[in-house]
Amino acid sequence: MNESKLTMLITQESISTRVDELAATISSNYEDAGDIVIIGVLKGAFIFLADLSRRLSVPHRVEFIAVTSYGRQGASGGAVRLLMDVREDVKGKHVLIVEDIVDTGRTLDYLVDLLNTRQPASLKTCALVRKASRMEVDVQLDYLGFDIPDAWVVGYGLDYAEKHRTLPYIGVLEGDASGDASGDASG
Repeated sequence: MNESKLTMLITQESISTRVDELAATISSNYEDAGDIVIIGVLKGAFIFLADLSRRLSVPHRVEFIAVTSYGRQGASGGAVRLLMDVREDVKGKHVLIVEDIVDTGRTLDYLVDLLNTRQPASLKTCALVRKASRMEVDVQLDYLGFDIPDAWVVGYGLDYAEKHRTLPYIGVLEGDASGDASGDASG
């Protein structure tokens, strides 16, 4: 990554405000549901999931799942592959998938299909950011942080070749990464 430039897209304050709003809405929607299972999609969703889960006012458990559809340099591999499954049985439970970015929609569509086969009481989706212009699969998003342009974004969990993931804001990476504006390592 030579000569890359990072430009602010979403400030830390804007993210914090939106996470507060999402947590309030989710808490309100699940107030009578009892315990919910929140499944974070690794690696990108871990920061968003941590902040969101701490702000929820309803009982919940946190699980993780890992999938891949992109290689280390960001080239799409097409098919989604499960790398790590959740440990808890979700049958009869209210489940919320928390994703960092929805790009093509293939990853989230795969996860919804996979988890629906396990017969949850309900299954909802939440994503920090979505690139609506790149959507290839019509996948339901129940909770959304931000719609963003088709650019390579990093920070707040999003990365480029495992770099920039821990930035407290979301920025657009221009330079070497901008040749493939697909986004993070999930989609």
